[in-house]
Formats: sequence, C-alpha cells, structure tokens
Amino acid sequence: MARTTTGTGPGRTGTKSARRPEVRLPPLEPWAGGALEPDGDYDGLEFREADLSGQDGAGARFMDCALTGCAVDEAALPRARVLDSVLTGLRGVGTNLAESTWRDVELRDPRLGGTQLHGAVMERVVVRGGKIDFLNLREARLKDVVFESCVLVEPDFAGARLERVEFVDCVLREADFGNVTLKDVDLRGAAPLEITRGLDRLSGAVISTGQLLDLAPVLAAELGIRVEG
Repeated sequence: MARTTTGTGPGRTGTKSARRPEVRLPPLEPWAGGALEPDGDYDGLEFREADLSGQDGAGARFMDCALTGCAVDEAALPRARVLDSVLTGLRGVGTNLAESTWRDVELRDPRLGGTQLHGAVMERVVVRGGKIDFLNLREARLKDVVFESCVLVEPDFAGARLERVEFVDCVLREADFGNVTLKDVDLRGAAPLEITRGLDRLSGAVISTGQLLDLAPVLAAELGIRVEG
C-alpha cells in the first residue's frame, strides 16, 4: 500500500514539486522460485536474491512486492506492471521493460545497464542511489518521478514527456533530450548536467545559473553562434 507525499509546492521559480510515494508493504510471503510466467500475477511476494536472468515475464503484474538483490540480465518483462513495490539492489544488463507501467514504486541502489524502458509509463516513482548506464526512456511518460543521489550515464529521454520530474544530487552525463516535452522539471540538482541533444527543448525546465554557464558552449554551438575571445 502506497501513501503519496507532496513536495514543498511551487518554489521561487514556480516549478511544482514531484509527489513522492511512501510504499508501506504488507507482510510478504517468500517467492517459491521457479520461472516467471508471461502475464503472471505476483501479489504480496518477496523475491530475495532471485536469479531472474533471461526469464520471460511479459505482461506480468507485481503488486505489493519486494525485489531485493535480484539479477535481471536479459529478463523479458515488456508491458509488465510494477505497483506499490520496492526494488532494492537490482542488477543486470539488457533488461527489457518496454511499455511497462510503474506506479508508487521505490527503486533503490540499482546497478543496471542498457535497460529498455521505451514507451513506459512511470508515476510517483523514486529512483534513489545506484548507477544506470544507457537507460532507454524514449517516448516514455514520467509524472512525479524523482532521481535522487544516482548516476545516469547516457540516458535517452528522446520524445518522452516529463512532468514534475526532479533530479536531486544526481550525476547526469550525456543525456539526450531530443524532441522531449518538459513541464515542471527541476534539473538544478544535477551535477554535472551534460546534455548532448535537445537543449532547444528545455522549455518547462529550471536550471541554475552555474548550469547555464556550463551549458553555454554547447548551446552556442547548437544555435550556430560563434564565440570568439
């Protein structure tokens, strides 16, 4: 069961804060093991140190679940639904979560690479700690999502819609914001903030003065401005 907490409301910039979930799990039963099933229904289960690598759980639903220390290399979970759950220490490369749905979820200390979340819908999600390389969020919809104290290397937000999304004490390297749509997106907590594409799409975001100075050379190049001393 998740309880939503609100942020501090509009700040000086008028940017609205993301609503964060507080997930309170019921007493959980240990997962019996075996293989995930396509369209499987997993309710009130604890997956601890489970090896889910290469398994097919397309369309599966995880509700009121805890996944702790699980391996998800090449796991096929497209269109999965992750609801009111806590995922801690997930590790793996090439996990397919395309077009999945995430609502009231805490993702803690992940170690992931090449995770496919294109077309996903994420609402009231906190990603806290860990590192994610080459995260594919193309055409995804993120609302009330917080990236906190994590490292994102070459995340791809191209064509995505972000509303009330915050980056807090994050590293954001070589991000692709091409054709993105932003509303109440707070990038001030990203250090460094590196954007390789889509600087012209930052309307709807707030950045700091220092970040603007750091981005100035890339922005000038994108606008065709020649800067000479």
